[in-house]
Amino acid sequence: MDNYGKHSTEPVWHAPRRLLRSAVPAAIWSWLLDPSSLTRRLQRACGDGFRVQVLQQRWELPQLSEARVLGIKAGHHVLIREVRLLCGDKPWVFARTAIPAATLTGRERRLRHLGTRPLGGLLFRDPSMRRGELEIARIHRGQPLFRLACAGLETPPAELWGRRSLFFLHDKPLLVCEMFLPGVGEE
Repeated sequence: MDNYGKHSTEPVWHAPRRLLRSAVPAAIWSWLLDPSSLTRRLQRACGDGFRVQVLQQRWELPQLSEARVLGIKAGHHVLIREVRLLCGDKPWVFARTAIPAATLTGRERRLRHLGTRPLGGLLFRDPSMRRGELEIARIHRGQPLFRLACAGLETPPAELWGRRSLFFLHDKPLLVCEMFLPGVGEE
């Protein structure tokens, strides 16, 4: 297996400092490493054309690496929310959020009812929000995240690049993973 998880069913996530700039397409480098709100950046780039398309939201077992990062024991379900972030009719980002049941208490119950509202808008407005370290991965055909992100795309790319980080609201974790689709930033 190479350093980017090509032969694994799950991507290998790395700290950005371990990333070779030459390995990442120049068009997504700044998107991948931007620590600010992706929602806000997309809204600036797309204006009124920005929207959230909810693909699914349901309770399921997290992927092994998601469970590990969240500190979830085997066999425990989390709320998974998968969306596409669109600029006009063009999907720019596939986002997958894993939220443990213990996080969905108190004020954070609202996370169950986002609908087409962007999660990033809620996170970055909440004064209790803390963000963990950013992790980066190259996602390949054959990996479940690749299949999820590229479902419905006319021409899936050879690979995708994604990032993820833990967010905490009132010290309760949720894991947000964002994969950049072909054409992100082109308008």
